[in-house]
Amino acid sequence: MSDRGHIELERSINSIVIGERHRRDAGDLTPLMDSMKRVGLLQPVTITPDGYLICGYRRLEAAKRLGWSILRVWVRSGISDEMTRLLAERDENATHKPLSMMEATALYKEMKALLQEDADRRQKASLFGAQKDESVGQDGALDSSAPWGTPGRVDRQAAELVTGKASQTRLEQILEMERIASNRELPKDLRQVAEDELATIRNGGAVDPGYQKVRAAQRLAELMKPGEDTDVEQELDESLKQTAADRRRRIKENRLRREAEAANMKRSTRSFVLKWTELDGWSKKYDVEQIAGEIKAEDWALFLRVIDETKAFAEAVSLARG
Repeated sequence: MSDRGHIELERSINSIVIGERHRRDAGDLTPLMDSMKRVGLLQPVTITPDGYLICGYRRLEAAKRLGWSILRVWVRSGISDEMTRLLAERDENATHKPLSMMEATALYKEMKALLQEDADRRQKASLFGAQKDESVGQDGALDSSAPWGTPGRVDRQAAELVTGKASQTRLEQILEMERIASNRELPKDLRQVAEDELATIRNGGAVDPGYQKVRAAQRLAELMKPGEDTDVEQELDESLKQTAADRRRRIKENRLRREAEAANMKRSTRSFVLKWTELDGWSKKYDVEQIAGEIKAEDWALFLRVIDETKAFAEAVSLARG
């Protein structure tokens, strides 16, 4: 056994179990295959003691295409539970080929379920321990270990574990579209919209526009009466236009609100000092005759108004300073 906690040995490629992987596309393996033909396998793949592949899917696929029958592997005895398997696969994917949104969603769904099970188990163990006068060493104390990741909502924890950021909103949107597409109790037109938008996302499309379209179709389906003959596409198009118009209106209102707040916001004393430090000696930088001959009337009126405003402000500050 090496000092890194694994056993290195050779194993038959056909004996390595890939299982239900989240990755569906190994990508272009040509550069990897060329490298393996030249220098061999520099980094062994990683498996569990029962032969379950943890890391090295693309290396394993490249070896198969090269016609190899034996492969060097690292056998890790510490990777056995489902949570660690998912984390190991996440690390493998993030290091070599980023997950697509659909692949990340599948991994996120499993990760969230495991985190929720772990949270429920710890809550149950905590309640069990609270019923005892002496909880230390009692049944359930061992089960009350700290959760994976940082404390917080399970969906956020799962998203951060899978993608490295709080992307749970987009992942949940995809899950909701998948639920709608697979629910045979919903109208066929609605399911078709969800399926079409999921296909667009698989091809690299953005998630939120597709989700908003599905939500608009869902609202439309809720308003329709059973058996009502309605042009779904036209109604959906009008609904989306209205949704977009409402969104533009909200954006404009928010922008105007922020501008009004900014206009009424008082700046700091430091900002005041810096402003006048910058203006110190400004008149020496301009030619009186040139300004007099070239400046427009409205620009000169603005200058005089600022001067009057400055004088009034100076008098008010002087009075307040005593």
